[in-house]
Amino acid sequence: MKQHWLAACAALVAGAGPALAWEPTKAIEIVVPFAAGGASDQMARTMQGIIQKHNLTSQPIIVVNKPAAGGAEGMLDIQKSSGDPHKLITTSSGVFMTPMATKLPLNWTDYTPVAMMAQDSFVLWVNAKSPYQKVSDFMEAAKKAAPPLKVGGTSSKREDNLIVFAMEKVGGVKLAFIPHNSGGQTTTQLAGNHIEASTNNPAEDVANWRGGATRPLCVFSDQQMTYKEPVADGKSWADIPTCPSQGLNVTYQMLRGMFMPGKVTKDQQAFYVDMFKKISQTPEWKEYLARSALVPDYRDGEAFVAFLKEDEAKHEKLMSEAGFMAK
Repeated sequence: MKQHWLAACAALVAGAGPALAWEPTKAIEIVVPFAAGGASDQMARTMQGIIQKHNLTSQPIIVVNKPAAGGAEGMLDIQKSSGDPHKLITTSSGVFMTPMATKLPLNWTDYTPVAMMAQDSFVLWVNAKSPYQKVSDFMEAAKKAAPPLKVGGTSSKREDNLIVFAMEKVGGVKLAFIPHNSGGQTTTQLAGNHIEASTNNPAEDVANWRGGATRPLCVFSDQQMTYKEPVADGKSWADIPTCPSQGLNVTYQMLRGMFMPGKVTKDQQAFYVDMFKKISQTPEWKEYLARSALVPDYRDGEAFVAFLKEDEAKHEKLMSEAGFMAK
């Protein structure tokens, strides 16, 4: 009896110990489905630095940009990499929107959810020399403009395009949406006065705001951002008024999350859940959240899956209203 009991204990210890744990055995690739310089790219490279600094894996981290087809190239790459535990993809709400807009045979359920790292806001930006001092100035000009005012953003039939559609609907105006490969390209065009406005994320325009090339008019949120450290012009993120408070009743936030390919093992998924949870707790990550004005919102496991299901239903409704669903 004693020998059987000892044998059972030994089996339990072996099952719970490092013998069954999984760790990467080669370089880990983080696919960014956008061009370099955008918010997704910045997030991936920030995580890359944190992983290396804190030795969260012995393997190198490689960031690969695959921006073609509005992010579809990167998404299809992960779908085709089913079972490969050495690949990750950083995703936004495009994980729902791209398949809806293109009828591509893929869905977020083809992937393995790892963690939601934050939610991201969108801001209405204008050139620093623009005559528009308030949202009402811009919307009034939009009503009279011929041809329509040009508003830039990342990809067509994606988050930025959806916001511009909502601006048109709520404001009774016509705008010309100009898609770019990334937020980095968009802010360059705005700084050069080639477009009248953009709906970039905070991280995508902060450098040009600091450099005096662009400035924010409002944030597409019900609540002002909470970060009070001065950023530019003596103002902080918290000083930017909400769009609804300025008479433009449009709000939108998107997820910032990490996925693996489908058909990986539970141990492989658990390794990355643990790694990204550790990332979310580092001072460097918290500094990045503040610098990029991201909304802290870490979720994994069932909490992340529940969010994805709810967010997918919300985007299906929004995409249908905008006429962005593929026929």
